[in-house]
Amino acid sequence: MAGAFAAISRAGQARFRQSNQEYQARRARLRASIDAPLIIFGYTGHEDISEFAVFFQETYFYYLTGHDEPGAALIVFPDASKNRAGDSAATSTAPREVLYLPPHNLEEEHWEGPKLGPADPGVAEKTGVESVESYAKLHADLARISGDYPHIYTLLPAPDEDGYPHLANSVAFIRAAAPHAKLKDATPLLDAMRQVKSAGELELMQKAIDASIDAHFDAMRHLRPGLFEYQVAARMKEVHEMAGCEREAYAPIVGAGFNSTVLHYSALKNQINNGDIVVLDVGGEYGGYAADITRTLPANGKFTPRQREIYEIVLGAQNAALAAVRPGARMYEGHDNLQQIVINYFRTHGRDSQGRTLERYYIHGVSHYLGLDVHDPGDRNRPLEPGMVITVEPGLYIPEENIGVRIEDDVLVTADGYRLLTARLPRNVDEIEKIMASALAGARAQNQP
Repeated sequence: MAGAFAAISRAGQARFRQSNQEYQARRARLRASIDAPLIIFGYTGHEDISEFAVFFQETYFYYLTGHDEPGAALIVFPDASKNRAGDSAATSTAPREVLYLPPHNLEEEHWEGPKLGPADPGVAEKTGVESVESYAKLHADLARISGDYPHIYTLLPAPDEDGYPHLANSVAFIRAAAPHAKLKDATPLLDAMRQVKSAGELELMQKAIDASIDAHFDAMRHLRPGLFEYQVAARMKEVHEMAGCEREAYAPIVGAGFNSTVLHYSALKNQINNGDIVVLDVGGEYGGYAADITRTLPANGKFTPRQREIYEIVLGAQNAALAAVRPGARMYEGHDNLQQIVINYFRTHGRDSQGRTLERYYIHGVSHYLGLDVHDPGDRNRPLEPGMVITVEPGLYIPEENIGVRIEDDVLVTADGYRLLTARLPRNVDEIEKIMASALAGARAQNQP
């Protein structure tokens, strides 16, 4: 165990964000794409008032700023636009972007640690934003800006915003300051930007993926009948954190036996029995970026013939979908989209206990975007482009047989096809059984007197 901890410790790295230049480049691209100011609000820190809550930034705001403290807002002005009078709305001396920060609250900071304030020396250089002002000025600045521009971009809420109404509150603030401005939704524009990852983003994603791969290897080596599902998840989370992950990318799924057929099973309360098949959908988050990996393992290290049959069918479907990943391919629309490839494969391979084809047991989508969110936003019918990162995750879930199998990998679309970011983690049945058998033999040797 000590040796394992030493290896994990060496793999750990400081939790640095990307460079200021990365965020500046994104804002420059944004300025070239808008014809009016865009305002976006970070989280306030009041979204979760539990004493156990840890602050994590709103992802669109973080994508543009890298600023990870509560209570901030950002305005980005267009490169060139006209005000209502037809004159240039921007001057050579006016800032192209303004970050609004709350002033210091020394009593709060005594409890929570120092924060960055708008009047701190070198604050513009530290944040990388051209101009930094006090949040108290935002209301008046919005009122002034609305006199120069007929509309303002922001993130508009859905009709029924889930959870804490962050976007609804943000829109209410804008409407109070600029009641006559027309609000336009910036979400599609930002989603399109986020779909194609930069080299810096891919570096952070690979760190999240590598830590998650290590956690899955740990599960392969230590999974045993008699363990509880939560014990397996606990070890995997520990590997993530020792490697520098701030948190889990999503609630860990470790489902044994019947629970393997429950797609988002998160109770983790059952004991793992001999002969169970176990679905492990567990991924960490590093530098704000998510990994999303699923493997399906035999609890005792050996698939039964039927478990192996279903596993091989799912693996075949995944390989068929992976073979189609390239620029121009589509996940859910058009000829030979990834979803249809998987459905067709399940329709032509294998049968259930009643002799029916297996596509009825495939009840979810094959793919989603991956990035700052585990289900990253964006048009899922957009043709794939180099730099996009998607999952490929077919699965079959047969409750009457207590067999659920999902295999999920993270895939970078390249100029001529794809690169499997999770390639280091085996998918082949024989490789998985070999790793598990070797670990079991080693454990038995250690326990001998």
